[in-house]
Amino acid sequence: MNKDQCFQVGRIAKVHGLRGEVNVVLDVDYPEDYEGLEHLFLEQKGRLVPFFLEHFVIQPGGKALAKFEELDTIESVENLVGAEAFLPLTELPQLEDDQYYYHELVGFEVIDQTLGLIGPVQVIYDLETQDLLGVIHQGKEVLIPIQDGIISQVDKAAKKVFCQLPEGLLDIYLED
Repeated sequence: MNKDQCFQVGRIAKVHGLRGEVNVVLDVDYPEDYEGLEHLFLEQKGRLVPFFLEHFVIQPGGKALAKFEELDTIESVENLVGAEAFLPLTELPQLEDDQYYYHELVGFEVIDQTLGLIGPVQVIYDLETQDLLGVIHQGKEVLIPIQDGIISQVDKAAKKVFCQLPEGLLDIYLED
């Protein structure tokens, strides 16, 4: 399993108790959709390694309590702390027609209501402070915030992102 076939569901935050349980901090919108997972892929030395779960119980605050099969001691799970946890893209919950996952937007055309075609989405930047679309416009990368006031509509069927860019945003990137 490669990272490009997966999405990050969270990371192992710390050991919990004496019997090999760990706390997982989840990075998902609806943690309850992941209750009772049967496996996770953990990144170890740059590779995704499958781990089967005895239990995966959602906790308040976007966390989960996980117990991996055959790992029954503190020592057996200490080296997992800090590991990023992944699931295959095929396990993403289905969304409504008007909803989308950010990774789906790569390759979509960005169209501004005033300026018209801006260019294709090349990359999504998932930053702590905000998420950004990396779009190529006139040979330069332009970063567009993924916010309700800027992104007005996503047409998944047509592969288009409609937006209303703040005045002067493109000028910042096009200056020499």
